[in-house]
Amino acid sequence: MKPTNKQPLFIITGASCVGKSTLCEQLFLHEKDYIVMESDLLWNDMYNTPEDDYCAYRRLWMRMCANISQIGKPVVLCGCAIPKQFENQPEREMFSDIYYLAAVCGDEVLEDRMRNGRKVNEEGWIKSSLDFNNWLKQNADKTSPRITLLDTTNLSPSQAAGIADSWILEKIV
Repeated sequence: MKPTNKQPLFIITGASCVGKSTLCEQLFLHEKDYIVMESDLLWNDMYNTPEDDYCAYRRLWMRMCANISQIGKPVVLCGCAIPKQFENQPEREMFSDIYYLAAVCGDEVLEDRMRNGRKVNEEGWIKSSLDFNNWLKQNADKTSPRITLLDTTNLSPSQAAGIADSWILEKIV
């Protein structure tokens, strides 16, 4: 089914422990003008295909978001992603626009959140999160479309959610 009521899609991305899930949880609690979805909800090892940029998983979520948005509200999808994983899919035509917001923070803060907040001790996971966080900061203005950065280093979850909410609302008005 092709959507007849095309809405924008909002992707909120970021490394593990940067604060994106907490930010999205805050958005979820107060949403009125959009629907918030957590992409981990449907994760299954069968989608673990980094060699094709998780193509089947991205396409599944795009079809779901397009169908959900038929109620007249856009979807805000929260999870680790980059624009090329969505922009190159046939389902891209189901949305009027796709906007990207990346939660980022300082390396020391991210490592502290991982080690002391979430009690992560897997060095590979910590390194990959730090690498993705830095990739986002270095490449946000080079992607197509551009990724907007939200530095959560010194923000409370509610402050970060307030900024994200304003960013979303200015694009759907």
